[in-house]
Amino acid sequence: MGASSKLALAAVVPLQTLQGSEGNLAILRRQLLAIAHELHIKGWVANHDGNVTARIAGDRLLATPTALSKRVLVETDLIVLDGANQVLHGGRRPFSEIALHRAVYAARPDVRAVVHTHSPNATALAVVGVAVDPTLIAEAVVSLGAEIALLPYGFPQSAEQLAALRVAAHSLDAVTLANHGVLAWGDDLEQAYLRAELVEHLATIQLRALQIGAVRTLPANDIERLLAARTKAGLGPLARAK
Repeated sequence: MGASSKLALAAVVPLQTLQGSEGNLAILRRQLLAIAHELHIKGWVANHDGNVTARIAGDRLLATPTALSKRVLVETDLIVLDGANQVLHGGRRPFSEIALHRAVYAARPDVRAVVHTHSPNATALAVVGVAVDPTLIAEAVVSLGAEIALLPYGFPQSAEQLAALRVAAHSLDAVTLANHGVLAWGDDLEQAYLRAELVEHLATIQLRALQIGAVRTLPANDIERLLAARTKAGLGPLARAK
């Protein structure tokens, strides 16, 4: 073993030292793995697409690795990253889109998990430049607000793309990325996953409705009432500001 390999191994932190007071890392690993598998089962990712992260403590993240299908992922494939995206634990490499996740975490200290998919219906709308509209059904407005922004196309992880994402993350809980896919985040892995699921569900409804006729959104007055209910439920920027 060369000197550089010995240094790399020495820098990897034993897993048990990463389990802080903010949560049980073993449970988090099982949750993240289950969600990664679900992304493949639902057909939201293909090949090595998609990624999932969860904030452990401070700027440390538990993450799916690069170059591995979510279909075959096992717990030992998951990695722990430090704030510079260096591997603290695990034998695999971080995925290239980690900067997207970091942009969300930087904008939203309350966020504990981020899910990125290429779910077909939402991505199809993003490819043709159409935003997914949560104002089609009442429940979606309470869960996601009145907007799921479609961010303009940018070269992956470009400064412009990351800046637009940070701005959107301040007030939103999910976005679609033009010619790319879906990014959703939340208080925990389950919430981030459910938000990504809802974006794809809405996109499916929207596409089917467009095949039948003109899409009709909820009345403006009702949207305001639903946004008030969202705030009352502790969701959205107004609730976070309290």
